[in-house]
Amino acid sequence: MKTIQETVETIIHRTPFIEEAMQDKLINVSSLARLIQPEVEKAMGKNVKTGAIMMSINRMSPIELLKIRKNIRSLSLKLGDFIVRSDLFDYTFKNSNTLHKRISLIFAKTGNNRESFFTVSQGIFETNIVISSNLKKEIDSIFKKEELISSMAKLASITIKLPKTNLEQSGIYYFILKQLAWANIPVQEVISTTHEITLVVKEADINKTFSILIDLKKT
Repeated sequence: MKTIQETVETIIHRTPFIEEAMQDKLINVSSLARLIQPEVEKAMGKNVKTGAIMMSINRMSPIELLKIRKNIRSLSLKLGDFIVRSDLFDYTFKNSNTLHKRISLIFAKTGNNRESFFTVSQGIFETNIVISSNLKKEIDSIFKKEELISSMAKLASITIKLPKTNLEQSGIYYFILKQLAWANIPVQEVISTTHEITLVVKEADINKTFSILIDLKKT
């Protein structure tokens, strides 16, 4: 059976925002102990005093978290240029036997045209396509027989060039997305390759998003 200490650490580690706020001394330990007390008692199968939970919280070591945070912040200083695109459309289609052929037709039309934004992310059951407005007519025409699950307009994107060392550091995506979550900016899509991450947000949020990411590079 787990100890109270192990149970408390497991619960807090599942909630990174709480863990970071603790290290920044933004959370009252007594209030946090009372908040997680029902979950601790359920996991332990017995009543647990609030004071015991408080002691466990105070014993938690911040060393590993601070090490990760330091490494991520050093990586953030090495982030490359930001590329911003606006007037984007987002489509999600149900996967089918004909979907790949239709996607290849769009690829053939865009070619090496850098003025057109066109990304495809295939999941197990659905495929997401984000395009610039100049491709909307082609998408609507070519994919009209495909099953459309959802679509969104008035979107914008920011593409971030990541340093090659990002593969060796855990938490880099979390560190970037956390900034937007704290600012209450909903991310519509996350598109990534080995050394790039593209965040798609509403056009109304793009200026705030850009400002947050620029500040991230400076800190």
